[in-house]
Order: sequence, then structure tokens, then C-alpha cells
Amino acid sequence: MIRRPWTLSLLLATLSLAASSPGDLASAQRKFAAIDSDRLPYGARVPLTCAELSAWAAHEVPAGVRNPQVRVTARDLATGTAVVDFGKLERSAGHQPGWLVSQLIDGPRPVSVTARIRSASGSATVDIERVEISGFAIDGRTLDFLIRNFLIPLYPDAAISRPFDLGHRIDRLDISPAAIVVRLK
Repeated sequence: MIRRPWTLSLLLATLSLAASSPGDLASAQRKFAAIDSDRLPYGARVPLTCAELSAWAAHEVPAGVRNPQVRVTARDLATGTAVVDFGKLERSAGHQPGWLVSQLIDGPRPVSVTARIRSASGSATVDIERVEISGFAIDGRTLDFLIRNFLIPLYPDAAISRPFDLGHRIDRLDISPAAIVVRLK
């Protein structure tokens, strides 16, 4: 499997939308392979359907994450939901769950994350606007604490609220409720 930067993979998984079929997974994998090959012509546009992204996300989520569903509600704004077992997620990454996880959020929990995704000139920024775990909204300082003390230790390459390089000559991602279009330089 060709590796993409973790943040781009997260971004694309966050944009997965509806039910899909095995053909959608194969189609998404072909499109990602074409982008990763760096052989597409300059100015190429690679549209990814909601079904393709859903199939890819369901195939790529780590142990501890089930039923990923996301909807793009407005240009550059996506809300993703899943059932997440934070303890299992940490163990699958080779870490032992800390006190916070083991005491408060171990076991399967419904999670919702709303993020604003901006991209231009070969980079993107993902700003997490809202998180809900088991129906409880997390924002502000508490959200910053969880990002700093849970997400970043598990995924040190995660770029939250700071620009990251899209790579593979990707100029920008056009994100809309209908689809995502990867636009190459």
C-alpha cells in the first residue's frame, strides 16, 4: 500500500460520506494510486465520489473505530461520526491507555467531530470546531487538552490548526456536499 501523509489520510477519511460497495473501494484505491504516482498531467482533476470515499474510509480506519460516517454540510465543513473505543484505539497504536481514557472514555462511544478544511497552494489546514463524545460537547480548553494529550501522542504527525503539505503535486481540495475534487498543480 502506498503511504500518504497521515493528515491527508485523516482528511480524506473525514470526508467519506455514504454506503458503498467493493467496486467503490477499488475505484478509490485506483484514484489514490494515480495521485500517489505523481504521473497525472499538470492541472488534472481527480473527483472522488462520496461512495468511493466511504468505502476507502471503512477499509482504512484503525482498530477501535467502527461505522465511520461523515457528511459535508457546507463548502469546506465536514462532520464525521463513528463509534470509537479509545482504549482499543490506543492499544492498537502500541500505547497503554492513560488514566483519562481508562476512567472516562474506555469502551465504545459515539463520537462526532466537525472540522473546517481549507486548502490552497499545495497545503491544507484542518480546524476542529466541535467534538462530541457520548453526546457531551467538548470545546475550548478541554478540546485543546484532548488534542494535546490524546491525539498528538497517538499521532505525532497530526497537523491540527496548522498548515500541512498535501504532497503529490496536489494544489487544493475542493470540498462540497456532492464530492471532493483533488486538483493537481
